[in-house]
Amino acid sequence: MKKVIVGMCVVLSVFLSACSSAPKVARVSAATQTDLTGRWNDSDVRQVCESLIASAISSPRIDAFIKDYSARNRGALPTVIVGTFRNVSSEHIDTRIILNLMRTAIINSGKLEFVEGGNVRDEIRAERQDQQANASERTAASVANETGANFMLTGEVNSMEERADNTTVRVYFVKATITNIETNRIIWEDENNEIKKVIRQPRVKL
Repeated sequence: MKKVIVGMCVVLSVFLSACSSAPKVARVSAATQTDLTGRWNDSDVRQVCESLIASAISSPRIDAFIKDYSARNRGALPTVIVGTFRNVSSEHIDTRIILNLMRTAIINSGKLEFVEGGNVRDEIRAERQDQQANASERTAASVANETGANFMLTGEVNSMEERADNTTVRVYFVKATITNIETNRIIWEDENNEIKKVIRQPRVKL
């Protein structure tokens, strides 16, 4: 009987220990700034995108091109395709988040339209081609009727790091560019270099 009681106590102890080590989760506002490691995070994405989007939407050069293009094309808006947004920093950064946020905000501004590129465009083309053989003539999408893009949105994320003793200073440079596809002329470009972090690691006690 004593062994049974001891065994039950051991099981109960393990159970209570497991419960006490369970993670604690708290829901916070998406706008809450959190820095756990000093690495790139959602707060950085938000700050960078807000800056670059505001710059692109208010650009006098983009406005001038839109007015000229619309006047020559019965009020139509120029179209943009998303190109490569490279990460050449020292850490893993998912640049698709930056591109998606910029694209959504620019579309919603009503200034420019976007056309799909990359894998999504390939899927659409495959579906359109499949419709030629399998859909009715009345409902099949026409081929060779895509909207050609006037601009390409590209960009780059870079970082610079300096270390001394237990302190690291990390600065991020995020550049976005909109280029005229026909002429290769850059009609807008801006860079955000406002994110600078100082990370101090605790000293190791010997």
